Amino acid sequence: MAALQLPCTLFKTQKWMDDYSASDMRCGDLTEAQLKSHYRLDYISDRVDPWTLTRRSSMDRPQSMFCCNLRGQGEKITRQQCATMLFDEFRSLSRKFSLYGPYSHLIEKMITHMQNGNGTPFRDMSLDRALKEQIVRDISERNSTRILLSKAFRTNIDWESKHFPVENRDRLRDAVLSGKLPKFDRFQDNFNGMGITVHDTWATHITVKSLHIENDRYRAVVHYKVQDHFGLDSDDIMEATVEITGGRYEI
Repeated sequence: MAALQLPCTLFKTQKWMDDYSASDMRCGDLTEAQLKSHYRLDYISDRVDPWTLTRRSSMDRPQSMFCCNLRGQGEKITRQQCATMLFDEFRSLSRKFSLYGPYSHLIEKMITHMQNGNGTPFRDMSLDRALKEQIVRDISERNSTRILLSKAFRTNIDWESKHFPVENRDRLRDAVLSGKLPKFDRFQDNFNGMGITVHDTWATHITVKSLHIENDRYRAVVHYKVQDHFGLDSDDIMEATVEITGGRYEI
């Protein structure tokens, strides 16, 4: 029986890597009227009104008895000043969802990259560590792709010939399909920054880089490439309780 040739890509999601045409990667395709009427985004910020380019005060907030056009218009600002204030508010509000842990700083870095990165991908070693930690620490026998792949390797290796038969390749893919791809939707991710920074993912590739078999033991190196879009599509906005827009990150 022929041995599996490595590296070997076991799994790719239907959604593409580097998909700049995705619905949550669009920008500037909606009018002010659509955003206000369909998505109810008439009141966006406590600090600034982007529709009129005016600064807000605490008395302009909906819960204030002075709101709803009972006061005169606030100070006029430029479009650039408005954008800066909105990004500052975005960073401030994100802190409620990144209270502790080694990855709590990532959301502010990502927001700043979205502000200044001109649409370029965001990469950070902390994202890599968070993904590896999520995969390694997932001990669910039912959901962990790492554990399921480990069982598939052990069951389907030809121990006498010390190789993995190519005809058993689909057993590895089936192991991935029977599990849950790594994402950050655990309870702790609501507070450690990873829920708001990543949460779900867009595309995943899983590749076996190497496989070493000796006696009754083996060592496999499996690479996970995961990509997401730091943005919301139409359905996300209609369902979301936390509003986030724009950009992309990659781990």
